[in-house]
Formats: sequence, C-alpha cells, structure tokens
Amino acid sequence: MPLVFPIGPPPAAAPPPTVIGRSALGRPIVAIERGDPFAGRRVLVVGCIHGTECAGMRVVRLLMHHPAPAGVDLWLVPNLNPDGLALGTRLNGRGVDLNRNVPTGWRPIGRRFDLQYAGPRPWSAVESQVARRLILRLRPDVTIWYHQHMNLVWSWGSSRGDGWAYARAAGMRDRPAAWLAGTAPHWQNVALRERSFVVELPAGRLSAAAAARHARAVDVVAALPG
Repeated sequence: MPLVFPIGPPPAAAPPPTVIGRSALGRPIVAIERGDPFAGRRVLVVGCIHGTECAGMRVVRLLMHHPAPAGVDLWLVPNLNPDGLALGTRLNGRGVDLNRNVPTGWRPIGRRFDLQYAGPRPWSAVESQVARRLILRLRPDVTIWYHQHMNLVWSWGSSRGDGWAYARAAGMRDRPAAWLAGTAPHWQNVALRERSFVVELPAGRLSAAAAARHARAVDVVAALPG
C-alpha cells in the first residue's frame, strides 16, 4: 500500500546526506539514499535544477523523513543547482541552463547568462557532470525531475506510463510532449533507455498538503512493477 505522508513536522530525522559534488561556485550538492540498497527497483528524485523553480525541494525533504516503499532503493537530490537558488536565477553560477547542457538533442542556444544558454558544449557545467556521474552510477529505473510553473506532468516515450501514474496520483494534468533540446530526460530516455519524466509544479510555494500529495505520487511511481 502507498505510504501515508502526514501534513506537519517530519516524524524522524533524515539520513545523513552524501556530498556527490560541488557547484560552479563551490556549494555542496548532496544526495540521500532511502530504502533497500539491494532492491531491484531504483528511483531517483531531483527537487531542483533551475534555481527559480525549487518548490520540489519541499517534496524531497518530506521523502527524506519517511521510509521508502518496500523493495525500492530511493535516491534523493534536493538541489542540483544551489548557486542558482542562492542567486535567484534559473541558471547556474556561471550563467548556464543546466537543463539545456546535456548532449542528446543538444544545440547552441544563446550566450552566457541568457535565459536558456546551453553552454559552449554538452556537459560543460560542473553540476551537469555531477548529475551524469550519479545517473551512470545508479542507472535508475525511473527518474523524476521537479520544475515549475506549468502545473502538469511532462512525459514522453518510455516514461509515459510512469508520468501518467504520477499525474493521476497527484491530481495533475498529463502532457505527452517530445523533449526539448539538451534536457536530462531526453538523454535518459533516448541514450540510456531509462524512464525519466518532469513534474512541473505550479508557481509559488508548495503548501504542506500539496507536498504530501506529491510525495504520495512518488511512492505510487516507485512501487510500479518493472
């Protein structure tokens, strides 16, 4: 059965985070593992990749304090872009859009500090390299990337079933649409043949009730077979 995520203070201390790399300006990027490390199903959840779209961090914090579903190895990255969050920008600390900096479908976009600047080449941003190392190490069965502010679930190809299940559990619209150039889900779905999709949360701060609803949706996806 899906876990129950109560609204209110977390019931237990989170496990210690592991530093998996550092941002362009030297801030730590951490990951937390929950559940069974020897489980057959591995799930990765990234709370923030654009520094002005970080409401998903509240979902990740809630997941940190609750047990993962049985038979699941759950990995949580609260924030892949700590510089962007600190500076109040979508971009990283060097002016690169991390979700345009991945090789599958990559193309030059803009110049440094432009809103969707793709960087001089794929994987040029150190944060993108941190994500690549973690994903290639874990080879997750499914990855959930939180963004804002479209208020829908965006999935395509092999991730459609997982995206639809999440949307239904969270009470969101489901948008089947091809991936944009140089995005992490594009790389994972096409190059790695992994299931990876985007949850576009609504604008603004996520309420406690909404965070609990999204945490339950993660649980639903994590418990899917295959």
